[in-house]
Amino acid sequence: MKNTLRQLFHSGKFVAGFVIFVAILLTVFIYPLVNPGDPLEMIGVGTFARPGTYVSLYDAVRTDTQTLRLSEADDNRIAKALSAEDRVAMVEWFTTMGIDVSDLDIDDTDALLDLWNANYDPSIKPQGMTMAKRNYYKRLNNSLQEIRAADEIILAEPDEESGALVKSDTISKTDYVNVSQVANVKNLPLGTDNFGRDVLKELVSAAGTSIVIGLIAGTVATLIGLSLGLLSGYLGGFADDFIMFVTNVFTVIPSFVLLILISYSIGQEQRGAAVVAVVIGLTSWTWTCRSVRSQVISLRNRDHVNLSKLSGHSMIRIVLTDILPYIASYVVMAFILQVSTGILSEAQLSLLGLGPKTTETATLGLMMNWAMLYSAHTNGSWWAYFPVILTITLISFSLNLMNTGMDQVFNPTLRD
Repeated sequence: MKNTLRQLFHSGKFVAGFVIFVAILLTVFIYPLVNPGDPLEMIGVGTFARPGTYVSLYDAVRTDTQTLRLSEADDNRIAKALSAEDRVAMVEWFTTMGIDVSDLDIDDTDALLDLWNANYDPSIKPQGMTMAKRNYYKRLNNSLQEIRAADEIILAEPDEESGALVKSDTISKTDYVNVSQVANVKNLPLGTDNFGRDVLKELVSAAGTSIVIGLIAGTVATLIGLSLGLLSGYLGGFADDFIMFVTNVFTVIPSFVLLILISYSIGQEQRGAAVVAVVIGLTSWTWTCRSVRSQVISLRNRDHVNLSKLSGHSMIRIVLTDILPYIASYVVMAFILQVSTGILSEAQLSLLGLGPKTTETATLGLMMNWAMLYSAHTNGSWWAYFPVILTITLISFSLNLMNTGMDQVFNPTLRD
């Protein structure tokens, strides 16, 4: 055993896959300790808040300020205020007016504003431009002028007696607050999803749930495939024919179609994560059974097995002590592939709306389903689906790397 482990950890592919998978597992266990709470808690009102650090404006206004005079502050404000649509609209105005913009870089804020300030006149009425479009350009120009001209924002509160708004404070352009002194700051490295939930916290929880589903599905499929494969290969005859008949029936019917039919028949309320995992395992054992059977057939007439038969040992003892140890490495590799298959199958089911019920827990497949239903892929909310795809890829890639490394160790013909 010690020599086998030493060989495994001398395989570069196995080590790489093992490190990636362990890193994912450590994240799943440690991150909830650092950031506790319900991963399905809706902390945002609205959908798809962008990744970043969010500071309570209410608390920031009441935090002690420091005066900082930054030379690029106004330019940064204007660059941030100009959306991509505004920049395109400004170029359209230049084109309508016959101004050459062939050398203009739309992302160069200074050049864009210099050209705008030198040419824009709100009194001009370009030919063919609608009133609504002209008003849009006037509002855009006024907004740019206000950003440069205004030095402070006035805060007002209602008077207790008259109810009229009375100036209570001002916020200057040069007022800055230290984020560490603001009472409420929330870091959202991956923003929020369509329900206003922290995507990173949800992703870590979903990865853990999907791995558990994969482990349960892999265990069920491997146990069924191993048991039937051992019986079929060792007994032969009618038992072999019957088991292979059943296996062929399951093989002919596409396993994913069967999985869809069973999941649909169970119903949404009964489909917990464990139930889905068991269903996946019950529909994905066939190739393990056939592979184990072929291995057992090559072993059942070996000398040590025949000697055990002549010694009067029971079938169970012969299978467990004289055959199973010789295929143990193959069974472990089959289990790893079954875990990977289980994770991918859950993701496929959930994308179709047939995964675990959504009110209990998150899975990687459910997160993809939510992102797709709320059109995250079309509105630019990449953080709602791309990290999920990357996580599924890393888990599957790490498991397959481990399997390839084990295959090279246990199958000498594959070694370099």
